[in-house]
Amino acid sequence: MLVLDEPTAGVDIELRQMLWANVRRLNEERGITIILTTHYLEEAEEMCDEIAIINHGAVIARDRTENLLAQMDQKSLVILPEGPSDAVTAPQGVTLERRSDGALVFSYSRAKTSPAAILDSLRVAGVGIRDVKTQEPDLQDVFVSLTQSA
Repeated sequence: MLVLDEPTAGVDIELRQMLWANVRRLNEERGITIILTTHYLEEAEEMCDEIAIINHGAVIARDRTENLLAQMDQKSLVILPEGPSDAVTAPQGVTLERRSDGALVFSYSRAKTSPAAILDSLRVAGVGIRDVKTQEPDLQDVFVSLTQSA
């Protein structure tokens, strides 16, 4: 077992990459269990099979990383329209944010709305799409959700 406490705090990118490559190798080739404490949630999400979230000294969640991420039902569809988009309205149950760069951000529940409904609303409004991307919740979103309510 290897315990790492904030191993990448203050470390440059190249050294961080070398460290994580060695940690992965230890885990994969030698079966060493690694316990990592970190405030860098993107690293924890990428590196860890299982996550424990601690708030005020108490473990408030402990599960496989994919299970924690699955708790977040929200997803966003980010559309860069081709031209004016004033006529666009969000389908029921979807929130629409208009960003200063012209992007339209549709946030929705994966269980209740499909991306097709959002794309249909753009078609109905006669808005072409220059680019589209999705945004999934990450471990930081899970952490904030769990610690705000605890």
